[in-house]
Amino acid sequence: MRIAIYIRNRTLENDGRLLKLMKDLENGGNELYAASVSDDLQPGTDMLISVGGDGTFLSAAARISDRGIPVLGVNLGRLGFLSENHPEAVAPALASGSYTIENRTLLKAVLLSGKCGMPVPGESCALNEITVHRSGAAMLGVDVRIDGSELPAYWADGLVIATSSGSTAYSLSVGGPIVLPESKVLIISPIAPHNLNVRPLVIPDTSEVELSFRSRDNGIMLTIDNRNYEIDSEEIVRISMAQFSLKRVRLNDSNFINALTSKLFWGEDIRNGCK
Repeated sequence: MRIAIYIRNRTLENDGRLLKLMKDLENGGNELYAASVSDDLQPGTDMLISVGGDGTFLSAAARISDRGIPVLGVNLGRLGFLSENHPEAVAPALASGSYTIENRTLLKAVLLSGKCGMPVPGESCALNEITVHRSGAAMLGVDVRIDGSELPAYWADGLVIATSSGSTAYSLSVGGPIVLPESKVLIISPIAPHNLNVRPLVIPDTSEVELSFRSRDNGIMLTIDNRNYEIDSEEIVRISMAQFSLKRVRLNDSNFINALTSKLFWGEDIRNGCK
C-alpha cells in the first residue's frame, strides 16, 4: 500500500514508537511518505495515517473527507476515540488484513443569506459537531427547525449539533448522551441553557436542521469541528448530512465499549470490583 503519514505536531516526528511503526510498515512492503494533507497527497494513496490525538484526526478528516481515502488514527497522546490505536498494533493488523473500513457520517453547514460568505466546501464538513456560540456577553436565543418543524427557542450560551462520532466530544461535556458510533443519529445539545425545561434531543441523521438567532450582539461564533468562523447574527445556518462520508479504518481488536471503560472510566465503582 501507499500510505501517507500526517503529523500536525512536529515534535512527534522523532518519537520512538512512531519510528518503529514506520519501520515495521516499510518492512511489510508498504510505501510511506509525509503529507501535510493539503494538495500534496500523491496519486494512488491507499490510506492516510493520522499521528497524534483526536484534534489531529479531525484536521486530517476535514481536508481529505471528500477524496475517499481511508484514515487510520494512531494515538500518541492520552485520550482518543477517533485516534484510538496504539502504534504497536497498527503494522501487524494492516499486514494480516485485520481491519475494516467504516463510513462515518459528516455534517455540512450552509449559510443561507450569503452575507458573510462560506468556508470552501471541503472545509465546511464536520465529523464530530457543528456548534453555534455567543460571541459577546449577551444571552443567545437559537430558533431551531427540524425538517421544517419549529422547536421552542433555546436560550443558552450556544448549541451543539453532533454526529454519533461526536457524542464523546463536546456534546458529552455539555450533557449529551453517549451514542454508539454506528448509530445513524444527530444530537442537539444546548450549552449552559438558561431555560431548565430543555434537554438534549436525538434526531435521525437524515434530518435537515436550520438555525436562526436572537442576540443583542452582531456576531455569532460558528465552529465546524476545530475550525472557527464569525458570522452575522442575522444569518440562517442550514445543517445536514454531507453527500459523502468519512472512511475510517478500525482495527478488528478495537471496541467502543472497551474504549469507554479505559478512557472515560465507565463503571468505575467499588461495587464493580474497581479500587
